[in-house]
Amino acid sequence: MRTRGASERERAEGRGPAPEGAVLLLHGGRADGLEPPPPLNLPGRRMVPFGRAIGRAAGARPLALRTAVYRHRGWNGSRADPVPDALRALDALVDEAGPVPVVLVGHSMGGRAALRVAGHPRVVGVVGLAPWCPAGEPVEQLAGRDVVLLHGDRDRTTSPRGTRELAARARGAGARACFVGVGGGDHAMLRRAGEWHGAAAVLVAGMLGFSALPGAVSAALAGGGDGALRIEDVR
Repeated sequence: MRTRGASERERAEGRGPAPEGAVLLLHGGRADGLEPPPPLNLPGRRMVPFGRAIGRAAGARPLALRTAVYRHRGWNGSRADPVPDALRALDALVDEAGPVPVVLVGHSMGGRAALRVAGHPRVVGVVGLAPWCPAGEPVEQLAGRDVVLLHGDRDRTTSPRGTRELAARARGAGARACFVGVGGGDHAMLRRAGEWHGAAAVLVAGMLGFSALPGAVSAALAGGGDGALRIEDVR
């Protein structure tokens, strides 16, 4: 775990401040694949700049940051293999960081897994990046959480429409949720990459209470309008 604060052992030894918040990164994968992710795992590397941006946005506030490790490369139908892996990583993060708020940041398959495990009692928010949101995904576990889902309109891998529909259903289930469209954005988040990274960092810092959320986001999460924003609103 990369930690801007300190582990419980380090805190016990007086070697660092306790984290004030925690973030779990969940990278993408495939619909199917029982093999483990390869050593050179491009979906995992794609999350590295997000972690860096989040660390910068935390400023001087101690932050614990962990990346989930999957045993299998795919979701694999009803097995939903990334879900128990995400829960294990989440529990380990909470054990090390202590009773602090946690935000989940997931891309694609990792976004789907983040939404599934968001009912964990320490989770306060989810930032979904081009998440995989097929019809019929559960949303009841999102009640009481901040949920911001970003999706590019040039994504041909996962559905922007499906993401927007899930955000609307999450609102109906009691979540503070909104959809953020990324004009020209693709699934790999290479187009407008800096804006993807910056928006995620701003959202995480706001959900953890390290800084204020952008006004448009706060209004949307409070139920204002149709819950649809543009990435330009997340600054």
